[in-house]
Amino acid sequence: MTHTHGPGSAPAPRRTDALRNRERLLAAAQEVFVEAGPGASLNEIARRAGVGPGTLYRHFPNRHALLTAVLRDRIDALRAQAETLLRTETPDDALAHWLHALLTHARVNHGMVSTVMIEEPVTPGLDCHQVILDAATALLTRAQRQGTARTDLTADDLLQLVAGIALATARRTDADQPERLMNLVLDAAYGRAHPRESSPGVRG
Repeated sequence: MTHTHGPGSAPAPRRTDALRNRERLLAAAQEVFVEAGPGASLNEIARRAGVGPGTLYRHFPNRHALLTAVLRDRIDALRAQAETLLRTETPDDALAHWLHALLTHARVNHGMVSTVMIEEPVTPGLDCHQVILDAATALLTRAQRQGTARTDLTADDLLQLVAGIALATARRTDADQPERLMNLVLDAAYGRAHPRESSPGVRG
């Protein structure tokens, strides 16, 4: 007797394995790209994921496809974080926390995120610049409506400043400098000294 899977049947084992392999590849790629940059060895990524190079190329036919998938995950995380902060924190703290998170993402990804913040989208369906700009706009507008953030400041101004900090400090040995510069940006955004305790990872 031949058994067939109906609409409510569990996915075939092969499909489940493929999904698991893809998740492993993305996790490994994020680690390796952080360590070695976008030009990292694809064979090393496959090795860390516990699969062969052929499996990697079945999921991601080239380096660009893999970088795009990793970047999409990063951007989705930033967007989700902005949405959570809008619901759970005060306008000032939400904007400060998200900009610090954006700076961290830009720096640990060797310029991947900072590059898309200042360039036109090159991948269909992945307009990273617009996604980040929309999140920054929502956070900044909320702070401006509260009357604490400068009204002459734009979300694009903030993105350019964060990208500049990430690029300027990429090879510096002063680990605290990026956060100090980010606090200066926040001071300017609010027209006053911004409380350091609301900025994660900054020493008082």
